[in-house]
Amino acid sequence: MKSLILIPFLLVLSACSIPRVASVSEVDANSGVVRLTYGQAILQNAKTDDYLARSEANKACQQMGYATAFAYGQPITTCTTTSGAMCLNERITLQYQCRGIASVPPSAVYY
Repeated sequence: MKSLILIPFLLVLSACSIPRVASVSEVDANSGVVRLTYGQAILQNAKTDDYLARSEANKACQQMGYATAFAYGQPITTCTTTSGAMCLNERITLQYQCRGIASVPPSAVYY
């Protein structure tokens, strides 16, 4: 009887979305690309807040002298831990392209 209750509980638990915060993992100033990553374990449906991820990418772009970041491409999923043929942990990479030139405040201009 207990196993009949446990099975639906595990199915519901496996469908839950887990919030993740993507952090900057790679910055390429020459091409203006910023990559953010977060981890996802087996049976998790990890989600990241697009607004927070874009603000992290904007900060990284602005530190390189660009104005803003635009998401491009699909998220890249890489298996980081395997057991036999099953993937236990995945790393999700989000890519952003930096565009525009950040304006320099007048106080930062040297004559």
